[in-house]
Parts: sequence; C-alpha cells; structure tokens
Amino acid sequence: MSPIQTSAPSQAPDMSGALFGHSADGILVALVGDNAYAMMPGRHGKHYLASGWRIARPMTEWTRSDFYDHGGDLEDETAFRAKVLEQAQHFEEMRLLDRRDIPGGAHTPWGCSQGGTVYAEGVTSHSTAGHGGFKLSADRNRAVHAMLRAAGGWYEEDECWAIVAFTFPKRFTSLERRYAERTIKDSWPDAWEAIFGTILEPGESRRKDQRTFEMAHANDWIVVSAITSEQQKGFVECIATPGGKRGADIEERRFLVPIDEYEIGRFGFVIDPDRHAVYAGPSNFVGWRARGAS
Repeated sequence: MSPIQTSAPSQAPDMSGALFGHSADGILVALVGDNAYAMMPGRHGKHYLASGWRIARPMTEWTRSDFYDHGGDLEDETAFRAKVLEQAQHFEEMRLLDRRDIPGGAHTPWGCSQGGTVYAEGVTSHSTAGHGGFKLSADRNRAVHAMLRAAGGWYEEDECWAIVAFTFPKRFTSLERRYAERTIKDSWPDAWEAIFGTILEPGESRRKDQRTFEMAHANDWIVVSAITSEQQKGFVECIATPGGKRGADIEERRFLVPIDEYEIGRFGFVIDPDRHAVYAGPSNFVGWRARGAS
C-alpha cells in the first residue's frame, strides 16, 4: 500500500516527483514514492538525514517516531533537499535498469541465499540471513581488472560490491557509481592509481591516508582503548601502545588526557608525552584492576 497523502505539502512536487513538507512537530520532511525522509535535529544545532517507509498518514501527521536510521550529517536545508532529489533520481534510474528478482536457494560464501537480483546475465546479487554480495559468472569475472578480481567471482556487499559496479557501470545508477568510485579510492587506492595513471592526493583515499598516519606515528603512543576516569575527574583514562599496535607481546601504557582534548580523529588519538601524563593509579579498566595499579 502506498503512503496516504491527503493534505497538500508545503511545496508542490518538483520534476523528480519528490514532495516536501513539515511534520506535526515542525521537522522538514520529504516523500519519494514509498520512501520518507526527515531533516532530523541532532546535537549542538546540527542535523542528520533520517528515513522512513510507507508512513500511511499525511505528512502533517508524521512525527519523529516514524523515522529511523542515521543517513549522514546535513549542513542545512539546501543539503537536505539535495539529498532527497539525489534519492529521487536514484529510484528513477533503478526503474529503468530493469533488474529482475529471483528466488533463493543458491549456495553462497555467506550461507544459503534467501533471494537474489539479476543485474545482467552473469551478474547476480544474493542476500542471506547475515550478509550477502555479488556472484559473477566466469566470463563476467574475467572483465574485472586483475588488481581487483576475486578468483571465485564472489564480491561481498560491504566494500567489494563496488568492484562490480566499477566494472559494469551501465548496470548501476549514478548514485551507486559515485559510491562505488568513493569505495574503490578508499579501499583499493593502489589499484585506482594504476588503472587511471594518477596519484590520489591526501583526503582522497581513506586507506592511503591511514598508511600515511601510521608511518608518521609508528613510534608514537596511540590510544587503543579509553574510558572516562572515575578517580581523576575531568580526565579520560587511555591505554596506548606504540603505533597503535595490538597483541600479547605489545607494551601498553596508561595516560590521562583531559576530556575536552580527547578527540579520536580519523585514525586514532596520538598521545603527547609532554602534555599527557603517564598514569599508574587505580584504573577503571577491568583488566588493569586485576593487575593492580602498575
């Protein structure tokens, strides 16, 4: 059943078919087919994108409880509208791609398929109870670049799906292709650079940036675990190791970091030994309590 829209939204639908309006509690909302979106208020005056589905009431009766999920931060109303229109374009392109659903039963590396979608002959997505991904036929898999190719033709849904979209872009929407490009750059920067003969600059690849961070801080103490200290008010008790490495033989030290300074960052918090004191007192970490204060 489609959502019931019995009252006019605050704006007429644009050419994308998206409807914009306000909920009962004054939140900016939108409707694209069965999919509802809200510019949800967050902390410190910020907002984020929330989603809903098949809300069977007029927009003016929607409330916060109709929405779920965190679809990313939103700078302002303009950003919200752009996101909604992006989704509208995505759904329209999906309709034109003519993907075909198939029943489950196939064996996958993640368990028995509960259902699949054929994107093209030899390009099939499978869903299981816990995970999922794509299966490429042998012919299709040979089209994948050697630096990205999986020998068995299976590509899991978290990151590797992007390899399939990157290889067969005409079978995916513009939005999916943009996500795929971002994922390839983030996860396989060496392959991207080799394929396109280019160099990804700082900020263009998460994995490449992480390598740079790890090289720069290989000999620094990096926090691997942290907890608000009950003994030292206003401080975070941190366990740090050289280079952020983990393992039974890796040396660990505890430090106290002021709460207002503790920002994890993209790849971890780096201890400044000139400012953050080594701590040997009572601990809030269960493992350290068992060892005693040392």
